[in-house]
Amino acid sequence: MKEPSRLAVSILIPLYNEEENLRPLFQKIREVLPALSGEAEVIFVDDGSTDGSYRVLQELKEEADGVRLIRFRRNFGKSAALRAGFRAVRGARVVIMDADLQDDPAEIPGLLAKLDEGYDLVGGWRADRRDRFVKKWTSRVYNLVTSTLTGIRMHDFNCGLKAFTREVIQAIPIHGELHRYIPVLAHRRGFRVGEVRVTHHPRAHGESKFGPYRFFAGFADLLTVLFLTRYFKKPLHFFGGFGMLFFLIGFFIDFVLLIGSFFGDTIRTRPLLFLGILLMLIGLQFISTGLLGEMLALGREEEEQEYLVRESRD
Repeated sequence: MKEPSRLAVSILIPLYNEEENLRPLFQKIREVLPALSGEAEVIFVDDGSTDGSYRVLQELKEEADGVRLIRFRRNFGKSAALRAGFRAVRGARVVIMDADLQDDPAEIPGLLAKLDEGYDLVGGWRADRRDRFVKKWTSRVYNLVTSTLTGIRMHDFNCGLKAFTREVIQAIPIHGELHRYIPVLAHRRGFRVGEVRVTHHPRAHGESKFGPYRFFAGFADLLTVLFLTRYFKKPLHFFGGFGMLFFLIGFFIDFVLLIGSFFGDTIRTRPLLFLGILLMLIGLQFISTGLLGEMLALGREEEEQEYLVRESRD
C-alpha cells in the first residue's frame, strides 16, 4: 500500500445487504484498476448489513491488497456511510458508487478523464436507466424539479456513480440525507460540476432500497438544501418574505372590512375579521423568526468561513 499522499484514486462503496453482488463487483473493479494512473484503494463501508456481506468483504480483503473495510454497528443510512468513508479516503480523487452492480465500474476511467478537463465533480447520467417504471419516472420528476429550483443543469442528481477531487469532500459537510445533493452543495461552494453518460444495468441480485418514503424524503431534503444554499446566511429574506405576504393579506382583508363598516356593514361577527387578524399575527411571527435567525447567523459568521480560496499569489 502506498503512502496516503501518493494514492491517486479512492473508490468508496457504501453498502447494505449486498452479499451476492460484492464478489462480482470487486472483480469488475479489479479489471478497471490497471487503466487508472497511479495506485488506488477500494473502501467498503458496511452500513449495518444483516446478511453475509461483511463475511464476503473480509474474504476480499484477505485475497487482495488495497481493500479497506469500515463496518457500522447498525444501519445508519447512506449519508453516514459516505461521511465515514470520506474521513478515511487517502486518494487525491474519489469515486463513489453503489454496490448493487447497476453502476458499471468500467465507467470509472471516463469519469476521471472528465475531471482532468477541469471539473471538480463529475456525476453519472443514467440515460438508459434499467429500473422499474415507477422508480424511473419518479426519478425523472425529482431530477426535473431539482434542476429547475437549483439552476444546475444536470439530468441525474441521484446517480450513485460520481467522481470528485479531494478538495470537494473536504469543503462540503454532508449531514442528514443530503448525499443526493452533493452536486448542488458543491456548485454552491464554487466548484465546477459536470456530467457524463454512463451505462446502467438491471439489478441481478438482492432487493432495491427504494420506496415511497425515499421519494418524499428526497423532496424534503431538497427544501433543506435550498434553505442552506440560499438563505442560511440571510434567513430574514426567507422568513421575512412569507411574513410580509401573510401580513399584507391580513391587513388588506381587515382594511376592506373597515371601509365597509363606514357604509353600515357590521364587522364584529364577521369571520374574515378574525382571519385577517390571524394572518397579520402569523406574518409578524415569521418576521420575528427571520430577525432572530439573522442575529444567530451574524454570531456564526465570524466562526465559519463562507468562501473557499482557489488560488492566491503575492
